[in-house]
Amino acid sequence: MKKGLKLTDILVTIVIAVAFGIVYILWGSIYYSVKPFGLHLDQLIYGMWFMAGPVAFLVLRKPGVALLAEIAAASGEFFLGSPWGLTVLLYGVVQGLFAELVFMAFKYKKFNLSVAVLAAIASCLGSVVMDFAYGEIGSLSVWNLLLFLIARFIGSVFFAGVFAYYLVRVLEATGVTNLVRPVSSMEYAELDQK
Repeated sequence: MKKGLKLTDILVTIVIAVAFGIVYILWGSIYYSVKPFGLHLDQLIYGMWFMAGPVAFLVLRKPGVALLAEIAAASGEFFLGSPWGLTVLLYGVVQGLFAELVFMAFKYKKFNLSVAVLAAIASCLGSVVMDFAYGEIGSLSVWNLLLFLIARFIGSVFFAGVFAYYLVRVLEATGVTNLVRPVSSMEYAELDQK
């Protein structure tokens, strides 16, 4: 299977990313409506911002797609008027890169729930690194920081790991992913047996 990105792969990735860019900008309203409840409940839904990379990779299954999707989604969010301004682009790069490193560690050959969850955790870790770099969470007391981290990691596993994986499974059931994935030698072998 040729692993390089074709124009079709890039366009499909951009379409996925644009859809998530719109979701991301709308998700900000939900995030800010939960924030006043305290106890870092907003962090339980923060993982939504990491979904573009895992979804794009699970759909296309090619190197570079997760990074490209997160950058493009962050760009779309920025152009739609993100309240976080240009920093959203830096977060997108880091979150996409961290997810990409997980897929790379598995040589781009694993597409299961465990790998999706690991990519979600990696993206979350990237966002935490960025939050520390921007001074967003460094002043939190230890108990508050722990609550923050636990909530963000749980939300990330749910949204960017489990939910992203099952979203792609639903897309696979419709057959739409067959339009963008190459046929594998195993699928040819299955056809020969019928």
